[in-house]
Amino acid sequence: MAELLQYLLSGVTVGAVYALVALGFTLIYNASDVVNFAQGEFVMLGGMITFFAWQAGIPLPLAALLAILAAATIGVLLNKLAIEPARGAPVASLIIITIGASIFLRGSAQLVFDKQLHRFPSFSGDDPLRLFGATMLPQGLWVIAGAVAVFLALWLFFARTLTGKAVLATANNRIAASLVGINPNHMMTLSFAVSAAIGALAGVLVTPITLTSYDLGVAMALKGFAAAMLGGMGVPAGALAGGLLLGLIEALTAGYVSSVYKDAVAFVLILVILFVRPQGLFGRKAMDRV
Repeated sequence: MAELLQYLLSGVTVGAVYALVALGFTLIYNASDVVNFAQGEFVMLGGMITFFAWQAGIPLPLAALLAILAAATIGVLLNKLAIEPARGAPVASLIIITIGASIFLRGSAQLVFDKQLHRFPSFSGDDPLRLFGATMLPQGLWVIAGAVAVFLALWLFFARTLTGKAVLATANNRIAASLVGINPNHMMTLSFAVSAAIGALAGVLVTPITLTSYDLGVAMALKGFAAAMLGGMGVPAGALAGGLLLGLIEALTAGYVSSVYKDAVAFVLILVILFVRPQGLFGRKAMDRV
């Protein structure tokens, strides 16, 4: 029982990180129907900028805030310099642009920072919490709380605010949104800024547990995308559930089968679920009038 609980706690912690990345995918997708494969790089930037700012003598909370603001700024630049000029291009072209942006950010981080693994102190110390024979690092609670807080904030944003509804209106029909006074470019810029900030927050929260390096973003992007697809692309609740489920699958596979196969088993299961329900667990079937 203690062994199973340990795997579950580990899975929820890792899954919360995947959920944060998936929520970033969801926000961009809802605003533009574009899958932003540079999302994982913002996780990397959050951890790396925080570490080097902390190393420079800046207090850790302020360093984390600076990292989140820096990532949000880079997200805005990505939209303004790469996505917005290509507006009207096929969706596949926009996705390729985000892949190129991911490669550029990863290479830039390698030059600006270094190739080493880095870690900064946990927010609440490193003494493990014990629960029925299983242990959990206090930082894991910060990760889980962060994922839940971001999910609730996004849900309130889309459901209760005019700005959130304007983002959804822009995604559904840019021309109609413009006719009622919504500036689609502003909505896109806001979405990229918030999405990048969410990714950086994930990097800040998880670095004390898993460490960070310049090449972290690729794995995070793939896992976040898988989580978003599993839960239903564009659905915040699906992103949260998909991330947690993916984390649990990986932890149980690593514990009871082998850590070598945890990625393969997780993605095979996702493929099976998407074959049965292509829109994901929480997504709705799309209907087009012809």
